[in-house]
Amino acid sequence: MTAQLPQQFTSSNLPTEVSVCEVSARDGLQSQARTLPVSTRLELIRRLSDAGLKTIEAGSFVSPRTVPQMADTRSVLAGLDLDSEIAFPVLVPNRRGLDDAVAAGTKDASVFISVTESFAQANLGGSVQHTTDRSLEVARAATAAGLRVRGYLSMVFGDPWEGAVDPDRVATAARSLVDAGCLTISLGDTIGTATPGHVTAVLDSLVGAGIPIYRIALHTHNTYGQALANVYSALQAGVSQFDASAGGIGGCPFARTASGNLATEDLLWMLQGLGISTGVDIDALASISQWLGEQLGIALPSATSSAILSR
Repeated sequence: MTAQLPQQFTSSNLPTEVSVCEVSARDGLQSQARTLPVSTRLELIRRLSDAGLKTIEAGSFVSPRTVPQMADTRSVLAGLDLDSEIAFPVLVPNRRGLDDAVAAGTKDASVFISVTESFAQANLGGSVQHTTDRSLEVARAATAAGLRVRGYLSMVFGDPWEGAVDPDRVATAARSLVDAGCLTISLGDTIGTATPGHVTAVLDSLVGAGIPIYRIALHTHNTYGQALANVYSALQAGVSQFDASAGGIGGCPFARTASGNLATEDLLWMLQGLGISTGVDIDALASISQWLGEQLGIALPSATSSAILSR
């Protein structure tokens, strides 16, 4: 049954259009106990593209020993039309990963740095300085190779070992990614501790560091139920790019307090109610989430999907 659409109440100080980076096929799957075959991952990406999403993470070129869920990303790319209007970014943690991604034909790459020392050691295997230098080198090389590069910042709002994070540290890290050629900086609320006021403070710091608001994306987790409130705060500041994951699948395998990502359908429901266009079919996303949960053998946490599918 077709979903009842939310009543729209537009606001003149919010963006009229928002782009969604769909992360379920990479960030979502990498934390799951069940590893899906390439054919199922390709089917997920096909369904997401049919629903209207224009940026869909396709995988990552990391060691399959570390993240077995992302093995055979080269085969995933081989099954996609990389010349289409849809961007299929892949995560590249080092030069070897970049070389493999370029050989596989990718046009979009993502690099990843941690704002905090503890998470850099736990997740990236080195100090903040060392791992940042490595990622900046990859970003510069990817840009030189003609790729579109996205920069992810992790532990932007809080760290399970170190606590709250100074917004000025985030701005410094974001500035380094922009200077290395990253076109978009995704601010990761990795463990979901952000609140709307905190989001505003971080965005103010980035803009104060000379980073245009149009280059900033927000990547929220719903650990404390604040994901949509944080999105609204970012919208009020002019942010028009958001990461989300079908069904709310995801979480960070290296930070045990991290819960699922913001569900794409939940984001779409709120944006539609605000009169903000995304070009994405919310009914299709609800069906995709149900299908994805069946493939993984789990129930996904999206409230919107549950409401739509129960009609």
